[in-house]
Amino acid sequence: MVKRNMDVPWSYSGENGPNYWHTLCDWYAEGARYPYQSPIALEHGASEPLVVEGTEKGLTFHYQQERFTEKEFKNTIHFVPFECESYVSFKGTKYALTDIHYHLPSEHVIDGTQKPVEIHLVHMDHAGNNLVVGVLCDISEEVLPEGPLRQATLWDMERHLQIFDPSLFLPKARSHFHYVGSLTTPPTKGPIHWFVFDQPGKLSRAFLSQFKEEILQGNNRPLQERKDRPVYFVEETE
Repeated sequence: MVKRNMDVPWSYSGENGPNYWHTLCDWYAEGARYPYQSPIALEHGASEPLVVEGTEKGLTFHYQQERFTEKEFKNTIHFVPFECESYVSFKGTKYALTDIHYHLPSEHVIDGTQKPVEIHLVHMDHAGNNLVVGVLCDISEEVLPEGPLRQATLWDMERHLQIFDPSLFLPKARSHFHYVGSLTTPPTKGPIHWFVFDQPGKLSRAFLSQFKEEILQGNNRPLQERKDRPVYFVEETE
């Protein structure tokens, strides 16, 4: 019987760290065999335009205000929606938003620059295929008027209940990289559609201070080889 993720402990250092994830159980080993792993280094000069043919459409967001609860598992903080009403569409397929979580520092690197935080908005279609949107973020010492603490309708950590529109985590400029990779946590399976914005968002230090410091330190997987896979770039204006 293959042990599943919640049964097998893993971490970002030591004997359970990224270099050993594939040895911890058969499920992790199977995921690691997918050849195109994530995260990778992204470069504007090494990308190509994304061509969407016929009636197909690129990435479009259909986010709305809904209820979330926060949980601590898999070495980070997750915001999980109650109803999964928000979604994105890509090439005619609908992917429901199922999870929002954080990595410090960022997992992806853009033009050689790593940011302090990376937000992952994880989506899934009806067949169980994943699409992940990545937002690299700077940290502000001020409480941001456009940040979660100000824009959310409700933000109650004691009751583990938040009500907000996930769009508040997206940058105003929507230009992004797109490539096919893997999950960045065990079982690191693929293929996963990745969309990473090239313009950083912002999170306030007050927002991050709500969470246990040990949960949000050093939870980024090292960069993986790009190999021969294409990386696309989509230019979008506000």
